[in-house]
Amino acid sequence: MSVVTRFPPSPTGDLHIGSARTALFNWLYARHTGGKFILRIEDTDRVRSTPEAVDVILAAMEWLGLDYDEGPYYQTRRFERYIEVIERLVAEGKAYHCYCSKERIETLRAAQMAQKIKPRYDGRCRDLAAPPAGSAAPVVRFRTPQDGGITLADKVYGQINTRNAELDDLIIARSDSTPTYHLSVVVDDIDMGVTHIIRGDDHLNNTPRQIHILEALGAERPVYAHLPMINGADGKKLSKRHGALSVLEYREKGILPSALLNYLARLGWSHGDQEIFTMAELIEVFDFDGLNKSAAAFDWDKLVWLNQQTIQQTPPAELVKLAKPYLEAADIPLEDGPDIGAAVAAQRTRAKTLAEIAEQSRMFYGALIRDERAAKKHLRPVVGPALRAIREQFAALETWDGAKLKDIVEQTAADFDLKMGKVAQPLRVAVTGVAASPSIDVTLELVGKARCLERIDSALEYIAARPTA
Repeated sequence: MSVVTRFPPSPTGDLHIGSARTALFNWLYARHTGGKFILRIEDTDRVRSTPEAVDVILAAMEWLGLDYDEGPYYQTRRFERYIEVIERLVAEGKAYHCYCSKERIETLRAAQMAQKIKPRYDGRCRDLAAPPAGSAAPVVRFRTPQDGGITLADKVYGQINTRNAELDDLIIARSDSTPTYHLSVVVDDIDMGVTHIIRGDDHLNNTPRQIHILEALGAERPVYAHLPMINGADGKKLSKRHGALSVLEYREKGILPSALLNYLARLGWSHGDQEIFTMAELIEVFDFDGLNKSAAAFDWDKLVWLNQQTIQQTPPAELVKLAKPYLEAADIPLEDGPDIGAAVAAQRTRAKTLAEIAEQSRMFYGALIRDERAAKKHLRPVVGPALRAIREQFAALETWDGAKLKDIVEQTAADFDLKMGKVAQPLRVAVTGVAASPSIDVTLELVGKARCLERIDSALEYIAARPTA
């Protein structure tokens, strides 16, 4: 049997981390088995579904690199097929028209809840011989078997038993003839040959209902794997306060797609003690055996750590390609400074995100932006003579080389009987405007001779203007 998995997001908002993990696991299993991965847009909720949300889904999938073999399919373009199936189920007595008003259903529900009974339709219209006089357009309900039950062999939770008596006759078509979720998803899975359904465990209650529809249509059951939910580090429902964002917000913050996918793979799945995987490794080893029953905990700090490791392991040319859009988005004048490859390389082991690479590289380009706190702390009259001496030696250099520049700084510190840090740190603040930068030799070389001399002059003017008291 050739494996077919699917990812069926609803375009009613942004694509969030839980959905991205579902997409990843379906994609990985299809790639691991040499199967097929389908993208399906479940847009039957016409009120909440928007074209903008569809665009976000497609952009997120492209950014993550989760390529699909078929799709995107859109449920709103398959209504004729759903209606055909609904009519077939009615004709075969496996579904029926229900004329109960909304008011009656609400009254029934309220009465059941008052009696602490699980709310469910009471089957009033199940065996009607004819429509009631003056009735409005009916809905269509699936005729759920009343005896026996469903046994589900789930790949995560093991055997799950559900008695049919716990289920009611769910609506499969609204009064305007539009299909509901349960009907359309089952028909799609049958028509598209889906063999494995990997989704969140919030669908566990839906699965017995969908199995009934599958069997009523004479289809084979797919293999199910229901994933425990993702919680915050405090064990509570995941939210933005835990660092959970929409997928494209992670991109905006400078998280690499490979780092995010690596992190998502470890939320609810494991392979020994290994933490860092390449995509090729994930494809090779991913299987249901590694899925965990317990809820996963989202940890923003761990994601950022993993992102930093990924940055350090990314080939230099590729890292430049990934970082350049962030430098451009930050309005950094790249034409007025060093080669972008050199700037990115200097931040490679320091930055945790691509956005940090951009922001920390600003010091090498354009006009100086001085951090007043750093200037007050380090640009003091006591370092003025040493900075002037360094400036004179820098000006005399014909070759602007980091090693030579560092030698000058070290020798100047020795000449003035100062520790290296007491000279290098004021010099760093002078030429970058901030107290943190790459090593002094790399920093000076990247800032460049003309800009260094200009900025040291500015620092000396700043020192001279300081109050003497």
